[in-house]
Amino acid sequence: MKRIAAMLLALMLCLSLAGLAEADSDLAYVQANGKLVVGITDFAPMDYKDESGEWVGFDADMAKAFAESLGVEAEFIEIDWDNKIMELDNKSIDVVWNGMTLTEDVKAAMETSNAYANNAQVVIVPAAVADQYQTAESIAELNIAVENGSAGEEVVAELGYTITEVATQADALMEVAAGTSDAAVIDSLMAAAMVGEGTGYADLTYTVGLNSEEYGAGFRKGSDLAAALNDFLKAAYDDGTMMAVAETYGVQAAMIAQ
Repeated sequence: MKRIAAMLLALMLCLSLAGLAEADSDLAYVQANGKLVVGITDFAPMDYKDESGEWVGFDADMAKAFAESLGVEAEFIEIDWDNKIMELDNKSIDVVWNGMTLTEDVKAAMETSNAYANNAQVVIVPAAVADQYQTAESIAELNIAVENGSAGEEVVAELGYTITEVATQADALMEVAAGTSDAAVIDSLMAAAMVGEGTGYADLTYTVGLNSEEYGAGFRKGSDLAAALNDFLKAAYDDGTMMAVAETYGVQAAMIAQ
């Protein structure tokens, strides 16, 4: 009888531990919910809405493909970029996937994927005065619009320059176009898609780069989804899927081999 009781106790312990392990698994959590909730902002060419209102872009398309590989659907939620870590921890979202720079602060607060794209923070000014602002020192006296909580804000703050905080990088561009800020600092991939001839901001241009950085996606600290995404990114790079999506949005030169 004692032997049977011991065996039952051991079995119950194993089942309990298995249940705890599954409870701690973000992968199991997402699959049980049937969806991967992706936190984003409006940020072409990574995440933006097409004419039908669907979220598209390099990150959006890759997120949809990753969700499909998990057997779930991707759901996109616009977030306040400054609250991205809180949104993850509250389980309002499962991943931040929006051209996110892998800063030391981000890597300390999240479980991050491997880097998949190169980027830089660049200065945006009216094209008519661009020749005056070709160095980091030349913008020292300008009022510079930056997205709150962004890598751009971090870079400009480190330089000690005057900042106007806005909700998104798109808002930072609007500040410059309206003349309410002298300049903006945004991601180079967004700058290439959004300013200059043939864009909605034909009178703006980008000049000097202030740094170099890499993009990755972020999950809750300790999440097993980061390893799953790394495996997916490697497979997508190896079979050409990643580069094909990148070419759709003109970001193929920024891709990092997995």
